[in-house]
Amino acid sequence: MASDRWEPQAFKARVDEVLRRFVAREADEFAAVDPMLGAVADSLETAVADGKRLRAAFCYWGWRAVGQPDSDALVRAAASMELVHAAAVVHDDLIDDSPLRHGRPTVHVALLGTVGARADADGAARSLAMLVGDLLMGLAGQLFATSGLPAAYLVRARPLWAVMARELIAGECLEILRTGVGPDTEASLKVIRYKTAKYTVEQPLLIGGALAGAGSRLREGYSAYGLPLGEAFQLRDDLLGLFGDPVHTGKANADDVRGRRPTALLAEAWRLADDTERELLDSLLGQGDTGGETLDAVREVMRRLRAPDRIEDMIQARVEEALGALHQLDLPAHAARGLTTLAHSAAARLS
Repeated sequence: MASDRWEPQAFKARVDEVLRRFVAREADEFAAVDPMLGAVADSLETAVADGKRLRAAFCYWGWRAVGQPDSDALVRAAASMELVHAAAVVHDDLIDDSPLRHGRPTVHVALLGTVGARADADGAARSLAMLVGDLLMGLAGQLFATSGLPAAYLVRARPLWAVMARELIAGECLEILRTGVGPDTEASLKVIRYKTAKYTVEQPLLIGGALAGAGSRLREGYSAYGLPLGEAFQLRDDLLGLFGDPVHTGKANADDVRGRRPTALLAEAWRLADDTERELLDSLLGQGDTGGETLDAVREVMRRLRAPDRIEDMIQARVEEALGALHQLDLPAHAARGLTTLAHSAAARLS
C-alpha cells in the first residue's frame, strides 16, 4: 500500500490476513488440547472472518496522524482492535440472544449442535460462547503485545487497554440495566457512548496515538473527533437494526424490538409520541415472538412520528461535530483525508 494514499480495501486485506493467520494458529493450538474442542476452535475463526475493520483503521490513523510511517508491525497492533470487537460481539449476541450475525448463526446458536441433545444444551452452548468471547479478548492482548513494535511504544499504550475494557463493559452493563426501563434519549446516548462509541473510534485512535507518542493536544483532538463519530456510528446501527435490509446487515430486524433495547430510536419515538401512540408502542415492544406484522407496526408508528428523521439529524450533527474537531488539528494531509473518509464511511453505511 502506498505510504500516503488511503486505500481502504487494501488496508482491510492486510488486517484480514493478520487476523486469519494469527487466529488460525491459535485455533489449531486450542483444538490440539482435545478433539472435542474442534467446533469451539472453529468458532474462533468464524468470529473474526467478517468485518469492515474500522477499529483497526482508526488505530492506524491514530498512528499515522502523529507523523509515523506505514508499518506492518503497527497493522498487527491495530488488528488487535478487531479481536476486541469480535469478543464484544460474541458477548453482545449472547446477552441479546441474537440469532444471526453477518448472515450466519451467532456463536451460541452455532455451538448448539456441538453439545448434542442433552437437557441443558442451550445453557451449555451459551456457556461455550461466553468462553469463546473471553478467549478472543485474551488473544487481542496477545496480538498487540507480539505485534513487533518496540517495547517502549507498547508500554505507552498498554494502560489504555484497561480503560477500553472498563468502558466497554460499563456500557454493556448499562444497556442490561436500562433494558425495559422507561425510554430516555440522554440515557440511551450514554449507553451508546460507553458500549460502542469509545471502543469503536476514540480508544483505537488514542491507542494508535499513544503508540506513536502523540502529545496532549492531539489526544484531546482525537477524543473530540472520536466520541461524536462513534455515537453517529451506533445511531446508524440502531436505524439499520430496525429499518435495514437483513441481506445487507446480516442481522435479524427483530432483536431491538423483541428485547426492548434502550436505543435512541425508541427513546425519540417515545418522546415524540402522545399517550395513544405510547400505549400502542408499549403493546408492541418486548413480545417474545416478534413477527413481521409486529415489526411493520412498530416501523409505521416510528415513521409517523418521524423518529428515524430525528435520528438522521442526530447522526449528521455528530459527523459535522467530528469533522469540525478534525479540521482544528494540524494533521498531515494524508491523515486528514484518511480520517475524513473514515468519518463518512462509519456514519453512512448500509451494514
